[in-house]
Amino acid sequence: MYKLVIKGGKTLNGSVKIAGSKNAALPILFASILADGPLILNNTPHLSDVSTTLRLLMDMGSEFILESDNSLFVDSSKLTKLTAEYSLVKTMRASILSLGPMLAKYGEAKISLPGGCAIGMRPVNLHLKALEDLGAKIEVKNGYIHASAEKLIGTDVHFEQITVTATENILMAATLAQGTTTIHNAAQEPEIVDLANCLIKMGAKISGAGTSVIIIEGVSNLSGATYTVCPDRIEAGTYLIAAAITGGKITLKNIHHQSMRAIIRKLIETGAEIKCDKTSITLDMKGRKPKAVNVRTSAYPNFPTDMQAQFCALNSIADGQATITETIFENRFMHIPELARMGAELSLEGNTVISKGVKSLTGANLMATDLRASASLVLAGLAAQGTTTIERVYHLDRGYETIEEKLKLLGADIQRIQD
Repeated sequence: MYKLVIKGGKTLNGSVKIAGSKNAALPILFASILADGPLILNNTPHLSDVSTTLRLLMDMGSEFILESDNSLFVDSSKLTKLTAEYSLVKTMRASILSLGPMLAKYGEAKISLPGGCAIGMRPVNLHLKALEDLGAKIEVKNGYIHASAEKLIGTDVHFEQITVTATENILMAATLAQGTTTIHNAAQEPEIVDLANCLIKMGAKISGAGTSVIIIEGVSNLSGATYTVCPDRIEAGTYLIAAAITGGKITLKNIHHQSMRAIIRKLIETGAEIKCDKTSITLDMKGRKPKAVNVRTSAYPNFPTDMQAQFCALNSIADGQATITETIFENRFMHIPELARMGAELSLEGNTVISKGVKSLTGANLMATDLRASASLVLAGLAAQGTTTIERVYHLDRGYETIEEKLKLLGADIQRIQD
């Protein structure tokens, strides 16, 4: 078991290259099931969730090769096993994204009910109801989803609430359905646009991705393709806060600022000076302490829930009082007690955390509870006086590529050590 040891108080400066998006790479990897040939993916991040996805696909009969230029060759065209086993699915909720592609191509699928971060219920009923609308027969028993369909038939799918993974699942399933499928109240995240663009390169007919209505005209088959995964806007936002919370200056490379408007607006409110180019973002705090900002999470294009914990860390040392309200997940404040152990003045009222910025945090021994909570603890440790030790950092490795190495390049005093 690894842990991170951070000696805080260093001002971060420099540049860092942002990796490919975890939340785009995972559905695209599962989309390889739909193809009759291999996918070659560029800019795929080196993350434990990507490794888990590849192990799951390999268990079902896929083959993959990591090329010398870090491109990833994935051939899932001829699966030999249509079951996603619990032993692999339990660690990663995105495994549910194998359901739609398998059902569409092979007419059957058996998927373990998923696991992942303990940040809320995130039920799969929206996925299952939509697949039933497309003509699938669904049964849940003994912890597995059993799905079958002679042929999926295009229809109107109306989601009762906005859901990213269900939008992705139905988007993939509908590409091989007979006729036209229209998804209403679809999620609009950039990662869904990225998935749609990859599917289009594979031969799918899709319009409206990035809006609330997506139209998919089913085709008889999809081919392999070469595609470049979009940059990770959540990794980018986390590093911007690392600079802001330490009063530093940072330039991000390989990032699309258009996908980060809500995050950038809030950082400007903190007092940061931000300049954006086509593929880079520069943030400069000029040594100033940030101002506290009010945040309310909501579906894209509004403020992302995946940045809520990081802004909690920022507000904990910022000037003034502020509130952060979480509207997406009901159990996503598990980082609050850990930040409080560092001296943060935070109080929780329902789904809102109220912060009163303190002069400084002090290092402490901390326990990571989920992916983004882990990131918030790292950020707090960077700003704190003294040494912070964070255990269970395997959560971080699910979504951040070599985070300690990138932070070292920016001047952080951070080490990964083994117990």
